[in-house]
Formats: sequence, C-alpha cells, structure tokens
Amino acid sequence: MVARSHLPPAALDRLFHALADTTRRDIVTRLLGGHDASVTTLAARYDMSFAAVQKHVAVLEKAGLVTKHPQGRERIVRGNPHQLAHARQLLQQLERLWTARFSQLDAILAEPSPPKKR
Repeated sequence: MVARSHLPPAALDRLFHALADTTRRDIVTRLLGGHDASVTTLAARYDMSFAAVQKHVAVLEKAGLVTKHPQGRERIVRGNPHQLAHARQLLQQLERLWTARFSQLDAILAEPSPPKKR
C-alpha cells in the first residue's frame, strides 16, 4: 500500500511547507474556526511586522489553505478546510501504512526462533 493524494506532488510540498511554520499553523487555526479576518487584524495578533504576516498569508494562499478577497480597502482572509483535508487524508493513509508494517514486524518478532546449530 502506497500513500497517495489527489494533489500533485508540488502542491503537497507547498501544503506541508505552509504547515511547517508555527505562525502559519496558528493563522490557519484562527481562520478555520470560522473567523475570517483582515490581514491587518491578523498582523495585530503577532509580534512581527505587517509585511511579515502578509508574507505568511501569501504562503498559505499559495498552498490553498486560505483565500483572500477585497472588502473595501481591506483584504479579508478566509480559511479553506477542504485543502487541509488533503493533508489529513494523506497523513491517515501514511498512518495506516505504518501501522500495518509495524503489525507485520510484531508478527515476525513473535515467531519462535529456529534452534541454533551446533
């Protein structure tokens, strides 16, 4: 069994790269809680510049984890739970794969050892 995703490898790389950063994971968590926010509002929550938060949002957007749309003079950011589901699906497949492999290893290790030759 090989873990597969509906996303091409480059898209998966962007997805997991985006989730590899603590700030970006926190942004996704906030937005997936159903609370859309402007980039300005997000930036106020972090001890970093507006430009740095804007770059984090751009990485998340490129990975498909968030979308941005204009609302007046603001850019509103919304989480995309469907994209996060791709990561969850792949991780669940990998978990099943490794659980099966460990079960096979346990079975092999539980077999009695052949007698030693003298």
